Amino acid sequence: MIGERVLVALGGNAMTAPDGSASPQAQTRAVAAAMEPVADLVAAGAEVVLTHGSGPQVGNLLIKNELAAQVVPPVPLDWCDAQVQATVGVLIMNALDRALADRGASRPVTALVTRTLVDPGDPAFAAPTKPIGRYFSPEEAERCAILGSHWRSYGERGLRRVVASPDPLDILEAPAVTALLDAGHVVVAAGGGGVPVVPVDGAPRGVEAVVDKDLGAALLARLVGASVLVIATEVDRVQAGYGTPQARSLGRTTVGELRALAAAGHFPEGSMGPKVEAAVRFVTSGGRRAAITSLDGIAAAAAGTAGTIVEAENVTVGTQE
Repeated sequence: MIGERVLVALGGNAMTAPDGSASPQAQTRAVAAAMEPVADLVAAGAEVVLTHGSGPQVGNLLIKNELAAQVVPPVPLDWCDAQVQATVGVLIMNALDRALADRGASRPVTALVTRTLVDPGDPAFAAPTKPIGRYFSPEEAERCAILGSHWRSYGERGLRRVVASPDPLDILEAPAVTALLDAGHVVVAAGGGGVPVVPVDGAPRGVEAVVDKDLGAALLARLVGASVLVIATEVDRVQAGYGTPQARSLGRTTVGELRALAAAGHFPEGSMGPKVEAAVRFVTSGGRRAAITSLDGIAAAAAGTAGTIVEAENVTVGTQE
């Protein structure tokens, strides 16, 4: 992995406790655990860019908005996106500094608040689908919906708030990320997909949305010249037919197989769908390898020997079946 540029995308739930709680203590512990495999990758000589999800954290900020609306003015969703980028970025910097020091592999770690350009005409604004925050009971969701929020039922688990998730077009700070990487930094950027902005009178302006973290990661990886994209989630591999008797795990696969399975409805829009789409986009836009795996498998997945692996044509690395 020496000298290979790798982008690692961490799920927002990797930043919370196993039960989904997002207290400062729980988030600090979760981030510290997540940085252990990342530190292994950095210590192996990889040039690492990190991005992370923000769903649980942004959802909590929106709840604070609603509870305190009569006391302090609520802030817009893009402000919440920026706050989470900064907060989680500092947690990652502190935890990764410690993990790297333990390995004798000290490297500067820098978090960058990042904006993502989206199309103001994106149809996602008319059809919110991105789930954020915790599950609510029907009664709780009904009280919040009065303020104009949108909700989707997830069966027995309850309801979750859904927001617009427009497609990312550009990462405005990608040149700064590249400069930091070239200077030897580990960079945390595009957290939560980046703060979504649209062009207004020649300048960017924030909008009420959350960019999908995985799609943002695939775009940033391409823009900074990463050769490998690793998407870390709660499972070791992607499953086709998840939850059915025909379920099967995918090891080494192809763009064609993933596209066919996606078209057949195997990857739900609110969970595995964006991860698979991100992997496909990255490889088809020039990336060498994309992998989807658990936190523990990050280093092996980057090397092509663990997780669900999709590679550019004519690339054969590792022995995983």
